[in-house]
Amino acid sequence: MLAPTVERLSPDQSSLAFPMIEALLRELGEEGEELGAMDYAALERIWRDNAERFHVFIARTVHGEPAGILTLNETFALYNNGYYGVIDEMYVAPGSRSQGIGKALLEAAKAFGKNRGWPRIDVTAPESERWARTRHFYEQEGFVFTGPKLKLLLR
Repeated sequence: MLAPTVERLSPDQSSLAFPMIEALLRELGEEGEELGAMDYAALERIWRDNAERFHVFIARTVHGEPAGILTLNETFALYNNGYYGVIDEMYVAPGSRSQGIGKALLEAAKAFGKNRGWPRIDVTAPESERWARTRHFYEQEGFVFTGPKLKLLLR
């Protein structure tokens, strides 16, 4: 079986990224509802302004169709002795699941992080039973569960 391909997107390719993130938000349900609709123009500007810290990877099927996306943020923490990566969004289209798309995206993120000298990459996976398969996938890829993440809305 041929492996999917993964490429890093630039802000100029945001039209490939935004619909996949919207699909992720629809699947998650309530996540993001408090923020309203995505403002594509503003998000592209912010992405462009933060292109050294915000990275987007898209996976394509063997036929070249977009099948998954992963966003990776570089952040800094004293407890980590510096910079590390955080996967904020990862989505594989339902018709492309169990075909190596997610694994290929994570491999690209791991290689990118190693190249940047990061000692770790964090990801948050929903805790409900509905997402047990997602958590299991991350654990199979070497991630270790360290507890839930909480949010405080400032808007």
